Amino acid sequence: MPKTTQCRICDGRRLEPVLDLGEQPWGNHFLRKEEVGKEPFYPLRVCFCLDCATAQLDFTVPKETMFGDHTYLSGTTKTLGEHFNRVARSVDERFLKGRKTKAALDIGSNDGTQLKSYQALGYEVLGVEPSETVSRVAVQSGVPTLRAFYNLETQREIARTFDVINASGVFFHLEELHSVADAIREALKEDGVFVVQFLYMKEILGNVAFDQIYHEHLVYYTLQTLETLLHRHGLALFDAEPSPIHGGSIIAFVRRRGRDAPSARLKALRAEEDAAKSNALETYRAFQARVDERKRENLDFLREMKKEGKRVFGLGAPVKGNTLLNYFGVGPDLIERLVELNPLRRGLYSPGMHIPISLEDELKQAPDVYYVLAWNFKREILARYAGLIEKGVRFYFPVEPRAEASP
Repeated sequence: MPKTTQCRICDGRRLEPVLDLGEQPWGNHFLRKEEVGKEPFYPLRVCFCLDCATAQLDFTVPKETMFGDHTYLSGTTKTLGEHFNRVARSVDERFLKGRKTKAALDIGSNDGTQLKSYQALGYEVLGVEPSETVSRVAVQSGVPTLRAFYNLETQREIARTFDVINASGVFFHLEELHSVADAIREALKEDGVFVVQFLYMKEILGNVAFDQIYHEHLVYYTLQTLETLLHRHGLALFDAEPSPIHGGSIIAFVRRRGRDAPSARLKALRAEEDAAKSNALETYRAFQARVDERKRENLDFLREMKKEGKRVFGLGAPVKGNTLLNYFGVGPDLIERLVELNPLRRGLYSPGMHIPISLEDELKQAPDVYYVLAWNFKREILARYAGLIEKGVRFYFPVEPRAEASP
């Protein structure tokens, strides 16, 4: 697990450190009681490539450690399911309307939530998902799923092409990034479309959403840096749209290079990105101070709640929440427990800070304050818990997204 000395996108070696979040455990390794205090820690640092402007981690936790098995389920959140439905309907309407037979491949397909939307539109589907637990959930729900890491070798075993290839929140996870990009080009039909959905670094910077930086996210894309990668593999963006999902994402549409001219919308987004200096070193150099100011604000709030005798629970146990908790140094002394909907996390503990996790339906009494780690679903959360808010329960959002996800 050596430190990376070569850019993950362009192979350049001029990597400038810009954000250090310290030594942290792998954030998706929720702990059984007997594992508490035994979890390994790894560097969590962001570097900026001076050659291609890609922000990326300089250390790789092996993919087998992170994705061989984990507990994240896409279908837990209503907002995400509705988002996936909208994406599938839009893709079908724009690119495949009227086609009698059509096939979709989902890379890192998780529990099959995105592919269910394509199934409902008449697609033959295939998911590729390395997690044993999660892929089993998908198969049991009727989504054909190959348990594997997707790369060129896997694609050649699949040995077929697809009208739509989808990668939702996974294209920045890939240790074998260039092999995967080659596989996508090989798997894509001549008139097919690759739909890549990714956290947008422009919004991470704007929201000071440093918690979206964790070991699974190896690369942090802007439109410019994604295009640098795609061009190396004979692919190109031809359209993109911003999405409020996860606090600010991009849904990018990709085909074989030279096939389509860039849309007016894509050109406008590129211009906005340039105006925000999202690919400039000075923007990244300023990020650490902004993160540390957010840390001071949040610790002041939590300490004040403790001083006042308020009970504080964390709402949600997302992976990004563990980046925040570990960098802030927030444990059970300030947040009594984390409250989850995902049954796979029942009775576990957060890595690093060791906060116990309870399922919502197990609670006998609400806290005085919910500290919302799943802040990217703010609108859904405020609607869901309107009754508690009326009773005086406070919902505190450690990150306030400029773009909120909405149904």
